[in-house]
Amino acid sequence: MDCTAIVLAAGSSRRLPAAAKKQYLDIGGMPVVAYSLLRFQKQDFIDRIILVTGLEDREYCREEIVGKYGLSKVDQIIAGGEERYDSVYAGLRACAGTEVVFIHDGARPFISDELLAALYADVSRYRACIAAVPVKDTIKISLDGEKIDRTPDRSTIWQAQTPQVFSYDLIRRAYRAASRAGVFGITDDASCVERYGQTPVHLTAGSYENIKITTPEDVAIASVFAEKYIL
Repeated sequence: MDCTAIVLAAGSSRRLPAAAKKQYLDIGGMPVVAYSLLRFQKQDFIDRIILVTGLEDREYCREEIVGKYGLSKVDQIIAGGEERYDSVYAGLRACAGTEVVFIHDGARPFISDELLAALYADVSRYRACIAAVPVKDTIKISLDGEKIDRTPDRSTIWQAQTPQVFSYDLIRRAYRAASRAGVFGITDDASCVERYGQTPVHLTAGSYENIKITTPEDVAIASVFAEKYIL
């Protein structure tokens, strides 16, 4: 299967007070986004990578990440949009003709070869799959942010991660349908497929190390994991 990885690095890092955006923070001597780019570069089944970044960051990414780390599979560096939905849709439009798409948050540096291989195997069988792990904590639902309305059964709740992997035709149709319906603010590609793709999404066992760097606490944790994942 012809396979493209879309790596999203256009976020503004509103929840992380730092001099650099989270995807470009130095962790273990490398920018955060470089970890996942190098991991995709290594996979034989990944034919190309599309890096989606802020318009103002494209030259930095070209020189300090793609060029510096020899990321020859990065086929395009394109500008994203205001929201994650816009950036994913831009990436999908840029890789028309591919058969399978891995969609990954650049702020999740610690993906493994084993996880990527499992997702690749599952997408060939199910057409839609995501990395996910069972939640560890009891979850409370509150409609007003002040009192508990209900407590769902923890055994049925999974924490979605990325990569999320789809047949290209399936995910492109789902995003096109969402756009035509005027639905924006989509934070999870699987939810778009669930609603507009009319296809069940398979859960592929993820990893608790596959964290998304969002807060200062995440940076501290990432510094511990970094040595294990440097290629």
